[in-house]
Amino acid sequence: MTRGMNARRARAWGSACVLLLLAACGGGGGGGTGVPLVGTPPASGGGSNTPPPSVNQGKSGPKALVVEIDGLTHSALRDAMAQNKVPALQSLRVAPAWTGGANGTPSEQRTTDGPGWATLLTGTWAQRHNVRWDTTDQRIDIKLAPSVFALARQNNKAAGYRTASVTAGSLYPLLLANEAGTVDSAVDCAGADACVTDRTAQFIDAGYDLLVAQYGAPATAAGNGLKSDAYQRSIADTATSVGKLLARIAQRTTNDPKEDWLVILTTGHGLDAFGSATGLQDNSSKTIFIASNKTLAAQPGVGAAAAADDTLLALASATDIAPTVLRHLGALPAATDYRFAGQALQASTSLRSLAARTGADKRSIELSWTLAGNTTSAVQVLRDGKVVATLPAGSTAYTDPIVAASDGLYAFQYTVVAGEASVTLAAQISYVAPEAPVTLAPTLANGLLNYYPLDALPGVDAKNASTLAPWASDANGGSLVDDGFGAPYKAKALRIDSTVKNASGMAGYRLVQNNDVTTNAAVTAFTIGFWMRTDATCSQGVSNGGTVIGNKNYTTGGNAGLAIGLFGSCEIRFNVGTGSARADSNGYSLSAGQWAYVAVVIDKAALTMRGYVMDPVRGTQTNSTAITTALVDKLGGLGNGLGLNEDGTGLYYQRESSSPRGAMDFNDFAIWNRALTSAELNSIFKSGQPLSTLP
Repeated sequence: MTRGMNARRARAWGSACVLLLLAACGGGGGGGTGVPLVGTPPASGGGSNTPPPSVNQGKSGPKALVVEIDGLTHSALRDAMAQNKVPALQSLRVAPAWTGGANGTPSEQRTTDGPGWATLLTGTWAQRHNVRWDTTDQRIDIKLAPSVFALARQNNKAAGYRTASVTAGSLYPLLLANEAGTVDSAVDCAGADACVTDRTAQFIDAGYDLLVAQYGAPATAAGNGLKSDAYQRSIADTATSVGKLLARIAQRTTNDPKEDWLVILTTGHGLDAFGSATGLQDNSSKTIFIASNKTLAAQPGVGAAAAADDTLLALASATDIAPTVLRHLGALPAATDYRFAGQALQASTSLRSLAARTGADKRSIELSWTLAGNTTSAVQVLRDGKVVATLPAGSTAYTDPIVAASDGLYAFQYTVVAGEASVTLAAQISYVAPEAPVTLAPTLANGLLNYYPLDALPGVDAKNASTLAPWASDANGGSLVDDGFGAPYKAKALRIDSTVKNASGMAGYRLVQNNDVTTNAAVTAFTIGFWMRTDATCSQGVSNGGTVIGNKNYTTGGNAGLAIGLFGSCEIRFNVGTGSARADSNGYSLSAGQWAYVAVVIDKAALTMRGYVMDPVRGTQTNSTAITTALVDKLGGLGNGLGLNEDGTGLYYQRESSSPRGAMDFNDFAIWNRALTSAELNSIFKSGQPLSTLP
């Protein structure tokens, strides 16, 4: 997105704003009309050259200013404050926070401008606000995610209640194009940050009740590098501009002590080391900040550095801003109408990490959350606005039994209420009705060459036709964890941790068949299938991806052999290569931290590769890809065996150092010397039974 404009155009725009006042330069949008202003400042002064009025326009009571600064990272702001380079902001309480939703869950969204701005305005993630890209066709779904402007107006019906939006980025006003009449004055400053300061100051002076302002200069300067003079200068200049708005507010509260202002500063997303918005789920892109002029009881980490690992998600999030603003304005919806993925930060109770997973029976949804602060109140769980459970104080989990008429994907909205805190989560289940067939297809015993129940270590092939062991004896990253089967089948599974490596960087496990199906000419088709689970955030999927299984050098999918990879957004990809050509089947999604069944069926005779990902939240995903005889000839890869959480060298993560090492869980790993049918594979997924129960 183009944020900037040349200096001449910026000066011309600012001058035009001064001359035309509120009715022009984007003012009066959203069905509103202009209002008289006191002391309109010149654009170049950012509102500093006009004496503030001695008597406030507008009414007393709670008011809010939210300032979003594109391109300002938490670490840059923290450094600038430590070095006293932004004196106007020194009084604010700054804490790290996060955005982008939870990787590998329906809440996940790109860490870029459009989705970030939509989250700021709605307190929801993309699964509700439906803004997924930075393109001019994107609109907030106002039925599922009404904006903070709409909710403030809905709950403040007093005459003269006024709202305004002032943006440097022309993309942002478009996101609310379907929500008419909620923003009295929407000003598009077309890239001129001085205009943002001028017009916001005017609205403050005019007594507006809710203002959202957006600056863009730091994002433009970030292209020069986060250590560049241009970027540091843009931070100082923007801070000075925001300081002028804070001074305007201070004058109003001096004039009228009953006027109570909440000020929040934030940014839409983080940046990578080069100052770019990647859209990815890595920590640098997900880390933002929330700064406030007030002490917020449920805001952790004030003054602290941002976490470099998944504990970042235990902090406040971008979805907390809208409910925090609405609570201050006295407009926070009741629990039965609560739609925010975050909580009001004024609450004495901190309710975090609300998550949902499908139960082992595939007919229940298991909710979990964390509590801190005041935990003396009973906890309520609402499904689609109705209370389904009242739990004892301090409860942090609930299993909701789902009843449906047939198999299928079902979606629900859960709200958990603990004391003053409420948080909502949209959950989905791939439901298996109790009357549906829930037993393994007995034909699965046919052609089963290798089978690892993985209930104990070391893993032993029940068919006694292969071996499974660490790539290196001095890098045994294997351990046992609970599997995903329900009673009476519940046992153990194998966790392979690639962070456990030897001096050469070798890690992971290797399966070596006595009779390799990939190279045996007598085997005209084969199937590899297993249950797998990522960590809670699919952390290994970022950057260049991780290797789930592979018998090749997976630095490139073009290398000879077979691989299944885990990539960003918890995506599974199936791949075969010759060394000079490749075939891929991509776009399958896992749910982070949940057991899913993954299988690849390769028919050498029919020249097809079919991938399966059967996920308890997303359902069954499958697709067939054509392969060639040349690809079939190279299916054996390096001939070193099949790596688990590694490729066919045992050194993938050593070579691809930007791909995070981590733990993957495997269970019921099996290889057949034939092509399993969809019905057979579905029986594995739906039954929830291990293959060890076959006759």
